Amino acid sequence: MHDESHGPLKAELLAVALEAAERAGALLRDGRPADLGVAATKTSSIDVVTEMDIAAEKLITGFLSERRPQDGLLGEEGASTTGTTGVRWIIDPLDGTVNYLYGLPSWAVSIAAELDGEAIVGVVAAPMRGETYRAVLGEGAFAGDRPLRCRPAPAMDAALIGTGFGYLASRRASQAEVLRALLPQVRDIRRAGSAAIDLCDVAGGRLDGYYERGLNPWDYAAGVLIAREAGALTGGRPGIEASTELTVAAPPGLFEPLQARLEELGAWKG
Repeated sequence: MHDESHGPLKAELLAVALEAAERAGALLRDGRPADLGVAATKTSSIDVVTEMDIAAEKLITGFLSERRPQDGLLGEEGASTTGTTGVRWIIDPLDGTVNYLYGLPSWAVSIAAELDGEAIVGVVAAPMRGETYRAVLGEGAFAGDRPLRCRPAPAMDAALIGTGFGYLASRRASQAEVLRALLPQVRDIRRAGSAAIDLCDVAGGRLDGYYERGLNPWDYAAGVLIAREAGALTGGRPGIEASTELTVAAPPGLFEPLQARLEELGAWKG
């Protein structure tokens, strides 16, 4: 863990991330056509979402290049630079694109800042929820000024678990098999459509736990930090950090049996 000498840097990165996420969130909220979900053809509506996604990433990367020109970048829509400061920004300009397309409120802008490969700042802005979640390594997690804490661990059969599914039919089929086996063993499953928000919902106690296969770093970088700073454990397969293979988040006491069950079910496969 980084020492306290990074305090001013963390504060600066948090301020930059909050402003970038707020600006991008406002662009997406205010720029979405009211009739987007009922556009004439599937292709035209998807194109509009893609255009908004790209516009939001350009806004964020432009803002970051003004404020922190020497930093590295990794963005969903193709931004990738190494930088010279040890700081790298990991950006998902629009997490929950299908929700955005349909006018559902669970979409978000996710921005994380890593220092030497370790996430030290995470911001997830969910404009249609009216909430922005944030965390700084070692300093806790918040929604606005309200501290976030994950729920105490329930027994597995009383746990409300969030998850998500991939776009490929073959992957969805294997994910459905995992879900079929897991569903009778938990209270219920939620599929909200935004990994970033799901991780923040673990942090805030709106979900007991969460797992998903096939996420990219920009999907989970900010959310994993926020969940951890709220007291959750995060990881992938046993002994491995959260990754594209598998991402799991839950409070201590639920994390271990959930992770073990997902391992038994081969949740990382397919």
